[in-house]
Amino acid sequence: GEELARVDPTGSTCVYYLVPAAWGRLIWLYGTVEAKEELLPRFTRGEWWCGVATTEADTGSDLGNMQTTIRPAEDEDGYIVNGAKQYISGVREASTRGGGHVTLARQDLESGVRGMTLFFLPLTVDGIEITIDREMGREGISTGGFRIDDVRIPSYYVLGEPNRGFYIVHEGYEAARGIIACVCAGAGLKALENAVAYVKERRAFGRPLGRYQGIQFPLAEHWARLQMVRDWSYKALRLMDQEREGKAGRFEVSQAIAVAKLFSPMWAFDAINFAMQVQGAFGYSQECDEQRALRAIRSFGWAEGTSEIMRLIIAREVLGGSSWKGY
Repeated sequence: GEELARVDPTGSTCVYYLVPAAWGRLIWLYGTVEAKEELLPRFTRGEWWCGVATTEADTGSDLGNMQTTIRPAEDEDGYIVNGAKQYISGVREASTRGGGHVTLARQDLESGVRGMTLFFLPLTVDGIEITIDREMGREGISTGGFRIDDVRIPSYYVLGEPNRGFYIVHEGYEAARGIIACVCAGAGLKALENAVAYVKERRAFGRPLGRYQGIQFPLAEHWARLQMVRDWSYKALRLMDQEREGKAGRFEVSQAIAVAKLFSPMWAFDAINFAMQVQGAFGYSQECDEQRALRAIRSFGWAEGTSEIMRLIIAREVLGGSSWKGY
């Protein structure tokens, strides 16, 4: 993710990588043998898209307000899904190339988040109607929504146990958040590298811009912040691996990931904005990569979890509570 962000300022290639990597991982961890054999080879070869669909028009962080439903089919052969999802990455890609989304829906309507089921929903079947949004950045990948009208999925597409989807889906969120943090670090550091090259050459009042402390001091601060968030991001992702080995705790991982996801978009945005500023009018031109990166990085302030939710997770762990408590 970090290296992709350095070469693609639009962020599109990063999304192509981080979304299937994070959510395909859940199929690998919790999918049935049949689902793994059918889906994972196509995902890893890049033939099919694998995204995530939890957000709805009126439901973002508050998953308990979700309206999409899943129920066992009357003939007991699979499940029937109804509802709608919105602000979903890869809608066009999944509907045209193949694939779909790891999707969350309510099965036990009386149990809130404890009655949610996670499953894979293909977007190439009858009963799916997609819409495409226009976004300010990330032009190379689609974002949109889809309606789900009496779509039948096979039972083996369910991930983990029915009514346990809320707890499973957070592992996908955390993997995506850790990768997003690396993407932000890479984009921010690349912008600073471009800024450094510029201020070494551009002269003002007889000296290169880089000789002025008005450039040096903020440059040092932005560079230091991005190095910290980069190192913390890799630490958080290592903890995720160690958790699978029994060497790290669930809430230790949640907190570390939340720290990385909280600061990486903010600090990357600030660094990129600084890089645009020192490049003057050129920084605002279409030829400048930083304006593309700025628009892309802004989306990561809420994608896969808002900054406010990250603060909530961190605070609960610092105070000694569980980050699941209260949902």
